[in-house]
Amino acid sequence: MDAECSRLLPALCAVLADPRQLVADDTCLEKLLDWFKTVTEAEPSLQLLQDHPCLMELLSHVLKPQDVSPRVLSFALRLVGVFAAQEDCFQYLQQGELLLGLFGETGALSWAAWSIPSVRSGWIQGLCSLAHHPSALHFLADSGAVDTIFSLQGDPSLFVASAASQLLVHILALSMQGGAPGSPVPEAVAWPVCAQKIMNHVEESLHSKATPQVTQALNVLTTTFGRCHNPWTGVLWERLSPPVARLFERDPIPATHSLMDLLLSVARSPVLNFAACGLWEMLAQTLSRLSPTQAGPLALGTLKLQHCPQELRTQAFRVLLQPLACILKATTQAPGPPGLLDGTAGSLLTVDALLSSKSACVGLLCQTLAHLEELQMLPQCPSPWPQVPLLQAAVTILRLSDGSADPSSSAGGRLCGALGGCVRVQRAALDFLGTLSLGTSPLELVLEVFAVLLKTLESPESSPMVLKKAFQATLRWLQSPHKTPSGSDLSPDALLFLGELFPILQKRLCSPCWEVRDSALEFLTHLIRDWGGQADFREALHSSEVPTLARQLLQDPESYVRASAVGAAGQLSSQGLQATPANQQGLLMDLMHILSTDSEGFPRRAVLRVFTEWLRDGHADVVRDTEWFVATVLQAVSRDLDWEVRVQGLELAQVFLIQAMGQPRLHCPYTVGLPGATSSRPHLEFLQTLCRLPLFEFAFCALLDCDRPVAQKACDLLLFLRDKTVSCSNPQEAGDSPNSASVEAALQRWREGEQAQPLGDLEPEAMLAILRSLDLEGLQGRLAKSSDHVEKSPQSLLQDMLATVGVLEENEADCY
Repeated sequence: MDAECSRLLPALCAVLADPRQLVADDTCLEKLLDWFKTVTEAEPSLQLLQDHPCLMELLSHVLKPQDVSPRVLSFALRLVGVFAAQEDCFQYLQQGELLLGLFGETGALSWAAWSIPSVRSGWIQGLCSLAHHPSALHFLADSGAVDTIFSLQGDPSLFVASAASQLLVHILALSMQGGAPGSPVPEAVAWPVCAQKIMNHVEESLHSKATPQVTQALNVLTTTFGRCHNPWTGVLWERLSPPVARLFERDPIPATHSLMDLLLSVARSPVLNFAACGLWEMLAQTLSRLSPTQAGPLALGTLKLQHCPQELRTQAFRVLLQPLACILKATTQAPGPPGLLDGTAGSLLTVDALLSSKSACVGLLCQTLAHLEELQMLPQCPSPWPQVPLLQAAVTILRLSDGSADPSSSAGGRLCGALGGCVRVQRAALDFLGTLSLGTSPLELVLEVFAVLLKTLESPESSPMVLKKAFQATLRWLQSPHKTPSGSDLSPDALLFLGELFPILQKRLCSPCWEVRDSALEFLTHLIRDWGGQADFREALHSSEVPTLARQLLQDPESYVRASAVGAAGQLSSQGLQATPANQQGLLMDLMHILSTDSEGFPRRAVLRVFTEWLRDGHADVVRDTEWFVATVLQAVSRDLDWEVRVQGLELAQVFLIQAMGQPRLHCPYTVGLPGATSSRPHLEFLQTLCRLPLFEFAFCALLDCDRPVAQKACDLLLFLRDKTVSCSNPQEAGDSPNSASVEAALQRWREGEQAQPLGDLEPEAMLAILRSLDLEGLQGRLAKSSDHVEKSPQSLLQDMLATVGVLEENEADCY
């Protein structure tokens, strides 16, 4: 601890011990505790206490809790734990009975402040910190603290209850440490005292008739098997698996979710012999006993396991598939696809769950669709994957939801009533339908998919969110493997589909709902990006009013729509899909107008993204006069109050520099004939051009921008420029430049805070001189630090805490 902190510490301890003082907030106490943790990592805790008696006075004062605020009491309990984590300091504190007074059964439990959750939480955290050595284990066994932890598992505060369970796992793991590597694991009866006590408590709780107690025991075991991968966990499971198995014999099964979490946690353990411990049989029994809604998460978790018997995987997959198989059977009166529905009791339970109520039906289907969507993307995805029946089921669910299905059974009619107009089911089914596009499907089914997507997009009943999901699914199916042999063109069926889709898209672009217009524009942008170069697509698009409507939406009253319209119009122009060349030139001016005048940031950011892409790709309007284009954009950006616009403006400037200096695979008119394309020395003519642009001045002023991302981007840009131009002129020549005096004056004004002052016209030598004079690497390092790195010092923290209670003079406070 440094001298200044040592000087301030006695006054701070006195303030913390005085209940009349309004102590700083919890955030300051948390920072103070973190600082003490850092100090104890660097020097012995015992030495720290001996060198600073005020700390022992504060901790001893806490033994009189009526004289301490609950906030300080919680802090002190945790601070004692930090000090006592080192065994010699633990023994020092134990001699004065401080630990027993704070953590024993006759200590904290008798305090009036014990009723406050933060005090109980501080007590648990203090114990967790000190439980790191054998002396702590003896203390926990003898002080009655473990029994208190047992009682806190049922605390009304969920935070306290969870922390108590975590602490039991920590103590159990600590108790079982110390065995020689490779030595046999002792039987449970020979375990250390604390470990036996915890194991016996968990076992008793598993036999309890009260579900909360069973849940607490299961949570402790789940955390234990998740964290501890030692051989002794096998002995623990051997001892406790029988009472866990007997939970399945109860009706109803208690704590179902916690029970499933435990089984999956045990199944992931790398040290257990699953065949010997009967885990697979227990999982199979659980899957068959649980209701369809309860069994779904367990089935998915089982299928994710790395080492799982094929028979169990098959059972788990059937559990996941049964709800969709029931949908197919209810709407077709067919027995269902092979392997999906086999007439077992499990499938009958699924039918009951689907038809019991609308909420049950919706919940089960949404859960099933989400699980299958996740499963298809995993390496453990079952093979073969039943693509055809799953696709039929997804299409059927969408038809049941929009009312176009023709159920031929009473069950199908009830499903129509339960799912009709249900947005939640439609969204889940469209997400799953989009994922199924990754598989291979027969053409007739693909056409059914296109038909149901068209109906969803056309239906006036479709909500904005459903339409957004339908657009996303449509895009994925158009991008799916069902393509022509060229691999990139749209198939004839997809082109026919687009012919029907564009009139619907026109309608959606004119929707009174802004969310729908926005989704339609985003969809259009993706379409153009993927297929704008294909002749058949271009012809279909030109035969519609879509490009015109997209251009008109640049004037939309909603800023999100204007931003999406900018992106769509930019893509249309990039692909040459505007109606006439005059429209393309007019678009550039429209976007410049938006950048200069739009009151919202989203459209202006979108314009900068489009302009950067145009510059990078060599757009015709940009190539026509690149210097004017860059100058005009940067003049507008330099006045913008949105920091994201300024960052994007610096990105555009960097793209311009990279291209103009002849980087590979980039094209710009300034690269033609420049030595930079073949030499590291940029052409003097280009440097003169650069000085005429506001680029350098914009980046120079942005170095001290109040928004750190802008300053960082400007620093990176100037570093790049300096590295590429350093060989153009030597320092002696620059020093003799006729502009050197004005350069020094400008730098002085800049350093003194007059960043708004223009630098004026600069010659290349003057620009290079400024670049060399700046410590850009140092600035880059400072910008990489957090904005409060100066005020985060321990001295600053102690001064602020003392200042809040008036102990320091006003000019000593470091308020920030």
